[in-house]
Amino acid sequence: MKLSKITCEEFAQKLASKEPVPGGGGVAALVGSLGAALGSMVGNYSIGKKKFLGMEAKHQEIIDKSCDLMNKLLELIDEDAENFEPLSKAYGMPKDTHEQAAEKEKVLQSCLKVAAGGPIKMVEYIYEAIKLQEELVDISTKIIISDVGCGVQFLKAALYSANLNVTVNLNSINDEEYVKEVSNRMAKLVAEGSVICDKVYAKVVDVLG
Repeated sequence: MKLSKITCEEFAQKLASKEPVPGGGGVAALVGSLGAALGSMVGNYSIGKKKFLGMEAKHQEIIDKSCDLMNKLLELIDEDAENFEPLSKAYGMPKDTHEQAAEKEKVLQSCLKVAAGGPIKMVEYIYEAIKLQEELVDISTKIIISDVGCGVQFLKAALYSANLNVTVNLNSINDEEYVKEVSNRMAKLVAEGSVICDKVYAKVVDVLG
């Protein structure tokens, strides 16, 4: 059974146990998907309102893109778990001889890049969802604008959490060029995304008084 298909209670129980998955990566994807879902919800409540007549196309664009990102992040819950399995097995490979140690390191390096792939995509998708919230905050009804604030806080937490899961894998990867490229790209998205989240949240607080 896919982790994205089980109940909230089952997910929390698995998370609290000693089972290897879900872990921080899966939770980052889940929280990010909820942040994106809140963006879609606010868009659905705001579209067609008298104050925003003429903005229907923009609202619909935000709704569609938010739902797409929500689904992509939900899929990453399972992808992250699947990518971790070969890495977990690689750590258990023997290294008693020089040949075994060399083979284990070769397999580990390959598996680490695979394991980093899910969280890398999480950061990218979460950043896109944050940008949508930035557009949404100025065209959402006051009665539901608090959910924009909730959305960006979920997304900010997910952004940082996903990036930690990138970093923990990069720290063991020997390919310096790969590590540098990914690190720089993630740092830019995290920094920009965090600033946007803070600005959007401040706007929400200001509107709510």
